[in-house]
Amino acid sequence: MSDARRRRDPEARRREIVTAAAELIIEIGVDAITHRKVASRAGVPLGATTQYFATLDDLREAAVRELAAEVDSRIEVTRRAVLAEGVTPAGLARLIHAGLSDAHAVQADRAVVTAAVHDPRVRELARHWSDEVVGFIAPVHGLGPARAAAVFLDGVLWHAQIHDEPLDEGIIRDALTGILTPAAASA
Repeated sequence: MSDARRRRDPEARRREIVTAAAELIIEIGVDAITHRKVASRAGVPLGATTQYFATLDDLREAAVRELAAEVDSRIEVTRRAVLAEGVTPAGLARLIHAGLSDAHAVQADRAVVTAAVHDPRVRELARHWSDEVVGFIAPVHGLGPARAAAVFLDGVLWHAQIHDEPLDEGIIRDALTGILTPAAASA
């Protein structure tokens, strides 16, 4: 987008700044971003970041909210797929494993959760993923197993962040089978 057009469209400039901040949060972490780094990434003058965001915390919060919106849209796609396929360990494992191949998605999720550890304002956004997972698993498998599955899936996402390869789909399926159908696992 040309500079002249951005000057005429302040909302587009604001979105570019937020998008740049979100990209940087994924790359370097929420605590490492600065107005200067964001301005450079967005290709705007340094003063533009403070024009739209009075404080660095305001900018960080807007960027984390953008990342949370990305996570939200993926959650909705996953929820629809799970409900269409059925809430089975194999179906959940297939969807989760496929989702792990989207590095940006996994990193966005990690960035939101990491921000939530240090910022109580972001915790509600970060909890949303687990609450949604519990919401579509609980009616079929019960609240306790649904919560345990959500915790396990959180761990699967963190595992993908610190290892070169995500967990094998079979491992995810077998673990979910044990969590969601404990009687079958102990038989």
